[in-house]
Amino acid sequence: MIATYHKYIFNFKQPSGTSRGVLKTKETWFIILEHHGKKGIGECGLFRGLSIDDRPDYVDKLQWVCEHINLGLDMLLSKLVELPSIQFGLETAFKSLESENEFELFPSAFTKSKAAIPINGLIWMGSEGFMKQQIKDKIETGFACIKMKIGAIDFQAEINLIKSIRKEFTSKDIELRVDANGAFSPLEALEKLKILSEFDLHSIEQPIKQGQIEDMAKLCEKTPLPIALDEELIGVFSVTKKQQLLLTINPQYIILKPSLVGGFKGSDTWIKIAENNKMGWWITSALESNIGLNAIAQYTYKKQSKLPQGLGTGSLFTNNFESPLQVKNGTLRYEKNINWKFNL
Repeated sequence: MIATYHKYIFNFKQPSGTSRGVLKTKETWFIILEHHGKKGIGECGLFRGLSIDDRPDYVDKLQWVCEHINLGLDMLLSKLVELPSIQFGLETAFKSLESENEFELFPSAFTKSKAAIPINGLIWMGSEGFMKQQIKDKIETGFACIKMKIGAIDFQAEINLIKSIRKEFTSKDIELRVDANGAFSPLEALEKLKILSEFDLHSIEQPIKQGQIEDMAKLCEKTPLPIALDEELIGVFSVTKKQQLLLTINPQYIILKPSLVGGFKGSDTWIKIAENNKMGWWITSALESNIGLNAIAQYTYKKQSKLPQGLGTGSLFTNNFESPLQVKNGTLRYEKNINWKFNL
């Protein structure tokens, strides 16, 4: 088997605001496997500033993986515990190589174009006017669930925005999720959650920064609004530590980004612990290209969650690869009559 890795830079259609700053480009790496005339493709979706494996030796590790590809998937995964995005890329590449069709990794009603995945519409941070326009666009294109990033502009301005949505649309019309990306301080968080809870929101993601375990546990105990852990899961590797974290904090939900939590295997572990402790969960992409998004979407569909998932990021880039993944009426669909165009 021959393995190679390739870097690729994606350009955002418009600068996208997060609490970590404005994103204009996103780099990623692809692992290509070749064996007996067949090809497998996987994406190592490193997220600068967020991934635990954002480290100086990242490319060296990719090189090492390619040189030792014949160790096999299980052995490689065991040696890459602290490099979740490479684990995800490898799992996908091996799955792709073994599949009849290199892009159909988890055959299902979804890949046969007979079923769709409900997703949330993502509202990026920006001026009040910009955010308002995005909300209007999402509602007009059929989204029943909207996720709004908060914590970048003035809190009162964000409350006014949410208030204006709720004036027009009740929670029966539109499910509203907010994502603070750790923007609140532990001292002010509960008060802000009380204010937000007046608007019948579904949940808030990561109200305070990760790593403040006791503060987050207290918040989850007292909150009037369901809390979903996101960044909190990054960098927690052993099953024991995963269990310890969830049992200590006891959140209402967890959010899984396979590129950040150890691929499918890592996600499976988190889901099992969450379900055993009656915690909800959903899956989101982390700005992967359509290659990574495709793998995550197919995996997600097989999990049969009834909640809207966070898989609507495929249309953010000007130079993404053409694929059968299409967003329609607030759902992600796999239109098998559309061909893949993957060229590095």
